[in-house]
Amino acid sequence: MPKISLTDLVDIVSKSGTPKATKVAQVKARPDYEPAFDFYKPLRECIVDTHRDGQDKKALNAFFANLADAKKRANYPTAIDGYKKWWGRKDLAWFDPPRSTYGQHGVEVMINPELGLKVNGTRHLIKLYFKTEPLSKFRVDIITFLMESVLRGESQHGEAMSILDVRKAKLFSFDPAASTSKGMVDAELAYIGSLWPNV
Repeated sequence: MPKISLTDLVDIVSKSGTPKATKVAQVKARPDYEPAFDFYKPLRECIVDTHRDGQDKKALNAFFANLADAKKRANYPTAIDGYKKWWGRKDLAWFDPPRSTYGQHGVEVMINPELGLKVNGTRHLIKLYFKTEPLSKFRVDIITFLMESVLRGESQHGEAMSILDVRKAKLFSFDPAASTSKGMVDAELAYIGSLWPNV
């Protein structure tokens, strides 16, 4: 059974025609996960550790000060500044976020928010978005819909299902009025499942 990330699914769904098929082929051909090729992994882990260990924003500055990789030093500051701006004076308290998968038509999608945070008293499960490409409403709707669909049963405290555009310091939460539907997501997974053996 193909197993893809939530980001992979959104990237595929966002395309049409030949580029859509090409993206499926790229995801299939990609080697198994290698941390060394996950550009934002160190920053993601730093943010998680900062909250899990109850540290303040200075931990992000210390992390950057000790960063040696030139490309990361050139690209991380905007993301770090954006995250600190979003944090601002909010009262943030960590809790462990649940993880799960969503499967249809022989395709499994990993649903793994990085953060479980109580934000000024409201619990959020938060997926971090680091890309420079604008975070469209369509992407927000797909991601938060799947989080709501899959994680609601494992979240017993009314958590908001959210995604944080780190660079722009904007948090978006699931909107029940959004047009995204299970049928739409399942149709995309049917497309991926049927194309996968042939690319």
